Amino acid sequence: MLRRLREDTRAMCDRDPAARGCLEVALTYSGVHAVWGHRIAHRLWEAEFRLFARLFSHLVRLLTGVEIHPAATIGRRVTIDHGMGVVIGETAEIGDDVHMYHGVTLGGDRNEPVKRHPTLEDGVRVGANATLLGDITVGEDATVGAGSVVTDDVPAGATVAGVPARRVDD
Repeated sequence: MLRRLREDTRAMCDRDPAARGCLEVALTYSGVHAVWGHRIAHRLWEAEFRLFARLFSHLVRLLTGVEIHPAATIGRRVTIDHGMGVVIGETAEIGDDVHMYHGVTLGGDRNEPVKRHPTLEDGVRVGANATLLGDITVGEDATVGAGSVVTDDVPAGATVAGVPARRVDD
């Protein structure tokens, strides 16, 4: 567990040029705290302590400004820069080494108990205030521009931007 905490902290230090050290990140970065809190809430969820998982995730949201449903799946070294306003829905799946900025929404587009939130594969970067909706996949190492609205799959390595999001790296 301590190794995972160090790994998360080091990932943020590596990705944020404003970070003055890993101790600062561990003590003051709300996005890091939100991911750590989610790891606890997710374990509670998987152990079928669903109410406690939801209550704990609510407490984490109050403290960090980041709302992550305890059933969401989050990989290793996931970082949320600035954090405030990030919402990650119940069936979202986030791979390893994903980096998101404030205001990102991984939202659902259906009112049914099915996979209805995005999947972000390894190495994805999502700009501030981007909205990704529905059971879509953002491929490995893709980039979503700030303020974009994404409702379709994004190929691996692509860069998309705009409303609606369109590929801009061709």
